[in-house]
Amino acid sequence: MKPYDVQVRGAGLVGPALALSLARIGLRVALVADAAMPARGPDVRAFALNAASVTLLRGLKVWDALPAHAATAVYEMRVEGDAPGAALEFSSWEQRVGELAWIVDAAVLERELAAAVRFSPHVTVVTGAQADAAAAPLTAICEGKASATRDAHRVPLDRRSYGQRAVAARLVSSHPHGGTARQWFSSPEVLALLPFDAPQPLSSYALVWSVPEARADELLAMDEAEFSAVLMQATSGAAGELQLSGERVAWPLTRAQAATWCGPGWVLLGDAAHVVHPLAGQGLNLGLADVAALTAVLAAREPWRALGDEKLLRRYTRERLLPTLAMVEITDGLMHLFAHPAPLARELRNRGLTLVNRLTPIKRWLTAQALDS
Repeated sequence: MKPYDVQVRGAGLVGPALALSLARIGLRVALVADAAMPARGPDVRAFALNAASVTLLRGLKVWDALPAHAATAVYEMRVEGDAPGAALEFSSWEQRVGELAWIVDAAVLERELAAAVRFSPHVTVVTGAQADAAAAPLTAICEGKASATRDAHRVPLDRRSYGQRAVAARLVSSHPHGGTARQWFSSPEVLALLPFDAPQPLSSYALVWSVPEARADELLAMDEAEFSAVLMQATSGAAGELQLSGERVAWPLTRAQAATWCGPGWVLLGDAAHVVHPLAGQGLNLGLADVAALTAVLAAREPWRALGDEKLLRRYTRERLLPTLAMVEITDGLMHLFAHPAPLARELRNRGLTLVNRLTPIKRWLTAQALDS
C-alpha cells in the first residue's frame, strides 16, 4: 500500500490550497515542492478574489489568518473606455452583496498557505528529488503555465502570446481609495488600480498595467518622477496623485488552454490547465474553483473506484471545462476588442460600455458570474 493517496505537484498558491482541501476529506497528501529558488525581485503581485475563493480559503483556515493589511475589500468598480463618458460602474450595494471582491497580497497569501500546510497532519512536504518515493495513485499537477510534469505527459497546449507584458507595482495615492477598483481601457493598453492597504492604509493601490512589449521597456526604464507623470496622464488624476512605493516588475502575457485536463492517474489544475489575460482578474479564482471541484468529485467517488480512475477525473473536467473556456474566451475577446485600433471597433466598445452601464439586470448577471467563477 502506498503511503500517500494523492501527490500534489506545485507549491505556489493552487497546489497548497489543493493539498489542504484534500486533507480535509481525509486523504493523505504529498506536496512536492521544488528546491527554493533565489528571489528574482520583490513580489508585488495582488489578486482579486471572488466570494467563492474567499469561502474556500476560509474553510482551509487560511483566510482569517491573513493580517488586515493583506486583504482589502472592493465595494465599487469603475471601468472607463477610450471615449469621453464611456464607463461601466459596479457597486456592492447595487449588486446586493457585501463586497464585489477582495484584493489580496500574493506573497502574504502564499506564506499563510505554507504555514497551514506545515500544521496539517495529513500533508507531507517533499522536495522534487523525493517525488519518486512519494508516488501516489493520483498526481495533481498545479505547477503553473510552464509545468514540466504536464509536458512530460505530452499534453497538447494551445498557447498564444498577446505581445504584451504586465507592469506591476505598488502605489501610494494622495487620496483615499474608498474601496474602489479602477480600470482604464485605452487601445492597446489596460491599466488597473486595485485598492490596497499597504504600505499606507486606505490610500494605496496595486498597479497592473498591460502594455505592448516596447511600451513596457519604456515604463520600466523611467525614473520615479517620469513614471508618476505618465500615470497621472493615463488616469487623468481620477485616483489622486500617485507615487511609486518600491520597484516595478513585469512579466509576459499569454493565453493558454490544455487540450485535455486528465488521464489515467493524473489531473491538471490552475495555470497548468488554463491561463487567462489578467484584465478580468479571474486567474486565481479559476484555479481555486478547480480545487473546490476536484475535492468535491474525489469526496463523492464510489468506494470501489480508485482515485486515479480516468472516468472519475473526467467528472471534474466536465464540471470545470465550460466555465473556464467561457472565461478564457471572454477575456480574450475583450482584450482584442479594446486593443483594436479601427474607429468602428472603438465606437462599438465604448457604446457597449455605456449601454451595459444602463442595464442593471445585465450588470447584476455579470457580477454574479464573476463572484461565483
